[in-house]
Amino acid sequence: MRDLAHCTPASHEWAEIAQRTLYRSVRLDPVHYCQKEYELSTKRKRRSFFERNGDPKDPTQERLQLFSRTVRENEYLAKLVQILKMPYMTRETCKADLARTVSVLPNLRYVDLPEGFFSDVSSSGTLRQELQHRCPEIRNMKYHTGAETSFTLLAHSRLWQNLEKLELVGLQVEPDTLLYVLASLPTLQEVKLGEIPSLDDTIFGQNNSLPPFPPLTTLHLEGTPSITAFGLIAYLSRPQTRELLIRLSLSTTGVLPQDLHTVLSCAPHLSYLMINETVSRSFPLKPVPPLASGSLRTLHYEIFSSSHSPNPPSDSYYTYIVSSLLSGALPCLRKLYVFSSSLPELLLIVPNAPFVGSDRLNRFSAGSSIYSTPSQPMPMFGALSLSSHGDSLNIYTKSPETIETEWSLTTLDLPSERNGRRGSASATRPRSLVASDRSWSPNSGSGRSKDSILVGNGFGGYLTVPNEDGGGRGRPDSFHGRRVSQGSEWMG
Repeated sequence: MRDLAHCTPASHEWAEIAQRTLYRSVRLDPVHYCQKEYELSTKRKRRSFFERNGDPKDPTQERLQLFSRTVRENEYLAKLVQILKMPYMTRETCKADLARTVSVLPNLRYVDLPEGFFSDVSSSGTLRQELQHRCPEIRNMKYHTGAETSFTLLAHSRLWQNLEKLELVGLQVEPDTLLYVLASLPTLQEVKLGEIPSLDDTIFGQNNSLPPFPPLTTLHLEGTPSITAFGLIAYLSRPQTRELLIRLSLSTTGVLPQDLHTVLSCAPHLSYLMINETVSRSFPLKPVPPLASGSLRTLHYEIFSSSHSPNPPSDSYYTYIVSSLLSGALPCLRKLYVFSSSLPELLLIVPNAPFVGSDRLNRFSAGSSIYSTPSQPMPMFGALSLSSHGDSLNIYTKSPETIETEWSLTTLDLPSERNGRRGSASATRPRSLVASDRSWSPNSGSGRSKDSILVGNGFGGYLTVPNEDGGGRGRPDSFHGRRVSQGSEWMG
């Protein structure tokens, strides 16, 4: 971007093209000084009455003031700005400068706002007035506890008619007020409802005296225990809603994990699903159909136990997700996030036919009837089939005791007839190759996960790996294109 800015003085034609790129999305970044800055700042001080050279300055605030002066003096550049981003401390301490800036940005769609703005704090009153009257193209807005009055005005003032994303957290509003406000936003695509105790299944039902809950592409429900699977099924029974919903997040709601399959069956185009629940009882003993979806690609299945015990009840819920994977009813699934470090091992219980129905499998399914009965044998691992879009499933795992750590990634590289990949017919239990040349610290900022790869042999089993005594093939220097450090070892 700096090079592009240097090109603008070369030609008027270049300047016009570059300005559209430079001013469409503006980000004000803080300047990170070196360690000698304190020493240099002291040396720059003069023995004068003012000593202004040594006063500390906020570079981001100065940049905001310069940007504000530029757009206030140049109307053409002000109309180009659509996105304005800045650090947290800048938007919290420079509310007056921010208000003066947004007052001349008529096409602004997104801006970083102080936290008090979303709760109608009086210190953000001027900023709110400027944003409401001068920025009609805002696309993203939040209303938190204390902003009930501003939220109610949306239904009558026809403010921000182009809103696409709306977040409502902790509001004390009635369901009919919520429906009237949502119905007044014709372009709404994503809604988050969190910690609103008055909400229940009635907001998704049919009522001739109230507008219906609008069809959305993304719906987030958090802290709404009165909303159950019956309400979501009623919402998805409308054809327009059923065809539009793509992402669904459920956190601490009334939708139980054993009822999740009913919701999936009503959402044929759902590609992302997240459920986060804390359970105190094991999975029901009655037969429950597996999770089935022909479009789901990412699944966050995060189940926690309310008590710490040697046999936590959450284990039975992860056994259920294993049976759903083995049933082959999730052919497009590519990413699975679970808080169970043993789930990849559960998938290895049935590598091929000799293990089906054995005592080794029954030990993991004791106390639960979600596995098949003897008349309906458990499918072998080959049933975990994937569509032609790919032939691997990434399983991201964490231990419930170490939530703050990074995700550990296990890639299941399954047999595929399309690419002709076949291996030996050995039923040897697979072992994982872990690359140890990465940083696992949560503060490393690498954003990468711990990798582990399981390779199929084309017959439902796995490839043979080296033995402890050096039998078999030696350890390769690379594994499926992944570089292996000298410290990596084959691990069971």
